Amino acid sequence: MALKKGLGKGLSALISGSEEEYEGAFKEEEKKENNGSSVEIQLSLIDPNVNQPRKVFDEMAMSELVNSIRIHGVISPIILVRTGERYMIIAGERRYRASKKAGLRTIPAIIRDYTPQQVKEISLIENLQREDLNPIETANAIKQLMDEYNYTQEEVADRIGKSRPAIANTLRLLALSQPVIELIEKGKLSAGHARCLVVVEDPEAQYALAKNGVDNKVTVRDFEKMVKNYLSPKPPKKPVEQSLELKDLVSRMQRTFATKVTALGNDNKGRIYIDYYSRDDLDRIVEIVETVQKAQAQARMEQENED
Repeated sequence: MALKKGLGKGLSALISGSEEEYEGAFKEEEKKENNGSSVEIQLSLIDPNVNQPRKVFDEMAMSELVNSIRIHGVISPIILVRTGERYMIIAGERRYRASKKAGLRTIPAIIRDYTPQQVKEISLIENLQREDLNPIETANAIKQLMDEYNYTQEEVADRIGKSRPAIANTLRLLALSQPVIELIEKGKLSAGHARCLVVVEDPEAQYALAKNGVDNKVTVRDFEKMVKNYLSPKPPKKPVEQSLELKDLVSRMQRTFATKVTALGNDNKGRIYIDYYSRDDLDRIVEIVETVQKAQAQARMEQENED
């Protein structure tokens, strides 16, 4: 019985000691928090922010961060807020995820005392400053702030340090069709290209046009012209009627220069293009022009002698 009693006491002491050690560590962290300094927090006590604006984390960039943390550790502390006896991430979820993958048990953190409204604003601002959000994530986060706290576009612009037109342009992206939104989220279609599509109401037309701008195949300016042409197509130009004499002239020039000759316009106004495809073509054209010039000069001299 004595042996059983001793075992029970030892087990009780072990459990009691663990609880006291945990509570002591928690109180020690509280003291450090009051100084605003960085403290080591167990990863098991940290929860991600369910309202984190950033939803997509690049796997390649994450792997690079994991390797860096394994070698150098976490250099910049994450920002947390208390939620009872646990913590929630305000800024630094990428570092938190990478630390877990790297096998760390703790992470340096700074504990702040923020309201739920401040948490959302700071999470959005931190991501915007680091340019970690894709345009759709930014738009959704801004809309959430406006819906939950009744912010106007001007107010949310002041809160996150953006201009009101920038806020308006970002929110317009949410009006696009889902397939186009997915292209933006994947980084295939830039926000500049996407904003041009907001005026196109037909979802199928939106997507068809978007595919022309994927991976910056055309500039934003050219893409905007493409959208305008879709909305207001220009009637096809009627071909200019050319006289038989002009067509005959083009035919004779082609035989003379031995290359392609094109006439645009009519007998009264237009242009004639002479193509060349090699240096030999160009030399031949120059030789013909010089021959004509010599003939003209000879004719002028003969005319002067007659006078």
